[in-house]
Amino acid sequence: MKALVTGGAGFIGSHLAEALIKRGDEVVVIDDLSTGNRRNLSEISEDKKFSFVEGTILSEKLMGELIKGCEVIYHLAAAVGVKFVIDNPVRSIEVNVKGTEIVLEFASKFKRKVFLSSTSEVYGKTEDGFFKEDSDRVVGATTIGRWSYSCSKALDEFLCLAYYREKELPVVIGRLFNTCGPRQTGKYGMVIPRFVKQALSNEPVTIYGDGKQTRSFCYIEDTVRAIISLVEEPKAIGEIFNIGSETATTIEDLARKVIKLTGSNSDIIYIPYEEAYEKGFEDMRHRVPDTGKIHSLIGYKPHYNLDMILEKVIEYFRKTRA
Repeated sequence: MKALVTGGAGFIGSHLAEALIKRGDEVVVIDDLSTGNRRNLSEISEDKKFSFVEGTILSEKLMGELIKGCEVIYHLAAAVGVKFVIDNPVRSIEVNVKGTEIVLEFASKFKRKVFLSSTSEVYGKTEDGFFKEDSDRVVGATTIGRWSYSCSKALDEFLCLAYYREKELPVVIGRLFNTCGPRQTGKYGMVIPRFVKQALSNEPVTIYGDGKQTRSFCYIEDTVRAIISLVEEPKAIGEIFNIGSETATTIEDLARKVIKLTGSNSDIIYIPYEEAYEKGFEDMRHRVPDTGKIHSLIGYKPHYNLDMILEKVIEYFRKTRA
């Protein structure tokens, strides 16, 4: 099978491209390298089944050519991370909404299956904390920049489902919850790589907020395995699935665990959200997926627990620092 991976030079996209190549697929990656890096693709860069296109998904001519020549599209290209979204609001909305619209338009024209990488951010700031795919969304005011990401990705989902219902386009939507692993950068606000890098350098580990907020973390291999399995499952078409781990931890406990596993002398310091991001910033207190739906369909459950994930990430950063 020939697959197109948008945003394929990013953290998740590069691991997905590797997995597809490993199983024998032909893979084309498109990435504008604004947040991705070609080094992420070094393991497959010389493979005859792999090709890379530096370009933007906002180019209709380019996307039309690429989508016509493939069989399935893994649409991962998007604005990445809370920090990036707040600092680049226009670009974030444009890429997330217009880019997805272009992908769906040509996928419909050439009758190609689409996997949309969505996000747990769509659930907003509801206090439920344990989210099912049909849970209500609660988002903040339009004056709070971070909610633009939640709304733009929700609109992506609406677009996908509209194309499925009106034009019978085969789409599958995965809502990713805190995927982490080697190659992920803390530059745009991702917490595990940021904590690990700080701890390895014996710098203060900086917690935003009070640290009592809870999150769950899913290793990249588990996420990629889920994505590929969903795309292969006919019953997944037209559906939304949470992809992540149901095991929650507080950010405070995460920081302590990172310091312990790295053998660091780092202290923990707390930084107010408004200092870390922007005035009026709002966060989710709890964010953990109900994965019953994806487990029932494809038998999915994560293979890696938090300690295993942290050990992998710590090993990666130790090697890259050497």
